[in-house]
Amino acid sequence: MKQKILLLVLIRLLTSFAPKKITWVAIGDSITYLNDHPKETGNRITKGYMTGVVEKLPQFEYINQGHNGWTSVRIAEQIENLGLVKADVYSIFLGTNDWWGGKPLGTFADYQNNTGSTTAHGAFRIIINKIRALNPEAKIVLITPMQRADFVYIANPKNNAYGSYREKKGQLLSQFAEAIKAIGKYEKIKVVDLYNQKKLKVEKLVYFKRLKDTLTGEYKNYTYPAFVDVPFNAATDEYPYPLESINMTYDGLHPSDKGYEVITKQLVKVMKRF
Repeated sequence: MKQKILLLVLIRLLTSFAPKKITWVAIGDSITYLNDHPKETGNRITKGYMTGVVEKLPQFEYINQGHNGWTSVRIAEQIENLGLVKADVYSIFLGTNDWWGGKPLGTFADYQNNTGSTTAHGAFRIIINKIRALNPEAKIVLITPMQRADFVYIANPKNNAYGSYREKKGQLLSQFAEAIKAIGKYEKIKVVDLYNQKKLKVEKLVYFKRLKDTLTGEYKNYTYPAFVDVPFNAATDEYPYPLESINMTYDGLHPSDKGYEVITKQLVKVMKRF
């Protein structure tokens, strides 16, 4: 009997020192979504940044609110339909699809004045307002978009896009990153700046892009920036990112395991303090 009582006391002592679970809602686009859908990468990844963070910080439990292909504008428009729940921590990792989709960045006044979801600035205000309505005490982490090389979708090469080295509809991806940093500074919210992360620079995203030499018709491995001006024909050319081309991304845009590990480390630095 005494042994049973001692065992119960020991269990209670151990459980009393167990870390309190922290609920984390990760809001994002495909880079977030793919954490739980590695098959959609052709199994080129094994885990995303949320799994990586939870492995290092096991007190966290994540909820994946990544939406494939979505912009901050669309997230804001659908904010009441996403099923967002009250949580301790929220991360917002958006912006790359706004840039490529030509969504207007707008001005900081759009954020300050809550002008609506017609601009990325306004969309971020709606998203942050929703989080604060769910839990005024929640910690929020903003994550800037990464730089981009030329993206070619592994499941459909006709879905492709040039990288962030060029403007899209008069806007640079770097402007979206700077806007997110400005929002973080204004709101005193932690920002993980991936755009300016040295390990994620555009020249490090892939080792090469395999394309046909325009003179000989033979395939060659072009490094950045040489591949920028070499055409890719989605209908006839082989997929330009074979396994050996993978560095920080597996397709010019979406992180590889190495890329996700960089993101994980940056997030852990911030979130271990929560």
